Amino acid sequence: MEIKSAEFVISNTNVKKCPEGNKPEYAFIGRSNVGKSSLINMLTAKKGLAMTSQKPGKTMLINHFIINDEWYLVDLPGYGFAQRGKEGRENIRKIIESYILMREQLTCLFVLLDCRHSPQKIDLEFMEWLGENGIPFAIIFTKTDKISKGRLADNTEVYKKKLLETWEELPPILFSSSEKKEGRDEILDFIDNINQSVKE
Repeated sequence: MEIKSAEFVISNTNVKKCPEGNKPEYAFIGRSNVGKSSLINMLTAKKGLAMTSQKPGKTMLINHFIINDEWYLVDLPGYGFAQRGKEGRENIRKIIESYILMREQLTCLFVLLDCRHSPQKIDLEFMEWLGENGIPFAIIFTKTDKISKGRLADNTEVYKKKLLETWEELPPILFSSSEKKEGRDEILDFIDNINQSVKE
């Protein structure tokens, strides 16, 4: 899929104020510092479309971007950012949960994981919650340029084994490096394939 246009539409904390209509939505979420904004900028080929920051955990809103006037890319707040304080974390949790559970247009949620780390409890619990609520999601391992191909394969295998302890089948798994612009075509093709099947 070629991205011809990518425009910011709206930011809000209330799912009821998200854009109307039935265009499919693909949302991106992950823990702080997983490279979400960089990935979104890489996918849309627009530097600065999603705000990157030296301080992780800056996304506090549901951000909608319209792509090719056909579908929405949605930038969600990261989960589990300790420095927000209890009240801040609770507010973010409510924003995330209300969007994921109430947004009928949500077609697929991309859960971003830093490929350098072993399976983290917070990520596993979040994906478990998605499964319990029947939310379709795919995993994107980010920052693949930061480790060797061998270590990436090993880490991926460890993750798959851990997931299969509780899942009957694995979600789709994709890989990306924003720095090296790798994984862009695969992720966009994945979205395009779903869009085509939705139309049928």
